[in-house]
Parts: sequence; C-alpha cells; structure tokens
Amino acid sequence: MAINAVSFMSPVQSTNEVSQNNKITSANAQQQFADALKEAISSVNEYQNTSDMMTQKLISGGDVDLFEVMVAAQKASVTLNTTIEIRNKAVEAYQEIMRMSV
Repeated sequence: MAINAVSFMSPVQSTNEVSQNNKITSANAQQQFADALKEAISSVNEYQNTSDMMTQKLISGGDVDLFEVMVAAQKASVTLNTTIEIRNKAVEAYQEIMRMSV
C-alpha cells in the first residue's frame, strides 16, 4: 500500500524557497488587514440588516416564519457580540503594549 504525500511541496524544495516566494511588505500586510476588517464589519452589517428586514416583514404580516426571524436575530446578535468582544480585546492589547517600557 503506497502512501501519497499530503503536501504540494516537493521533497527537494526547502522552506526558505517557499518563504522567499511569499514575502509580504508592511504596506501589503496593512492593506490585507484593512480588507479583512472591512469584510468582517460588512458581514456583521449584513446580518443586522437581514434581521431588521425579516422583523419588519413579520410585523407587517409578510410571508415569513417566526422561526426564521428568530434565527436571523440570533445570528445578528452573536456576530455583533463577537465583534464587540474582538474590539475590546484589541483595545486591551493596544493599551497593554502602550504600558510597556521601552
């Protein structure tokens, strides 16, 4: 029974060769972080808007199940609470770094 390699790297290829091909500049890393942050906030906003829309449909007597409205509200709540906690941890880490003596 032959066992195939999981990795796409050839055995001769060293990790230095791989890391040299994937160099990321500071500006590039900042842009990637900003893009990821914008995408995450956009996702939270989308969940909030979906929840609001479904709640309005339920109130106005639209064709929507109460179960679906509750699930959408919970998704919106969980994503918002997660975002708030991540923000709090980031601020806490920043404050800790600023307290360090150089």
